[in-house]
Amino acid sequence: MASHPVIMSPSDAQGGQPPKTLVSTTYLALRKDIIQGRLAPGSKLRAEHLKDVYNVGAGTLREALSLLASDALVVIQGQRGFRVAAMSPSDFHDITETRIVLECQALRLSIHVGDDEWECTLTAAFHRLNLVEQRFRANRNEMFEEWESANKGFHEVLISRCGSPWTQHFLKVLYNQAERYRRVLLPNRPESRDVHAEHEAIFSATMARNEDAACDLLSSHIRYNLELYKKLDG
Repeated sequence: MASHPVIMSPSDAQGGQPPKTLVSTTYLALRKDIIQGRLAPGSKLRAEHLKDVYNVGAGTLREALSLLASDALVVIQGQRGFRVAAMSPSDFHDITETRIVLECQALRLSIHVGDDEWECTLTAAFHRLNLVEQRFRANRNEMFEEWESANKGFHEVLISRCGSPWTQHFLKVLYNQAERYRRVLLPNRPESRDVHAEHEAIFSATMARNEDAACDLLSSHIRYNLELYKKLDG
């Protein structure tokens, strides 16, 4: 599986530029706080305050925020600094529908060329997700981080044989964007929804090499949160 992380390489430590590792660490900390809602959508990112919170200098903070802007998690406002990207039903609709197009095409390609090793890796990812989901049903709030990791891993393995590093890269960006909305929806998630059954159906269709069924199931699975978000917003 080709590795194309979302993190874009900061400038090398020369000419007074901060080291890569410090920029990357700050970037990851800020990204986590944005995705988890600690930095509110639409809020202004004040450099003087953030420097103290993350214990970094102005140069490091500026580079980390620029990387977040490339992920569309932060908006650059010219000379007025940076702001956390806003959230809206139209934005979530765009994220969701774009993700469906890319992820379903990637799944078709993976099903078409996936080998025994891919099937074994996918089986392991589904088994891990199954175990985590059992604990998640009992305690949603405390288990969300572990569930999110297992869920992301399962979706990544599904498309890991698509042969397109760019598709995988953009899907990671879209997945991070969608995670912001999933966290908002967590307290309002209906008890009647059986996410495990959805994952199991996607897994079974994929293993059976039924591209159409797998993509139809995946599309409905991804689109569910968008419809729920629209209902809550309305």
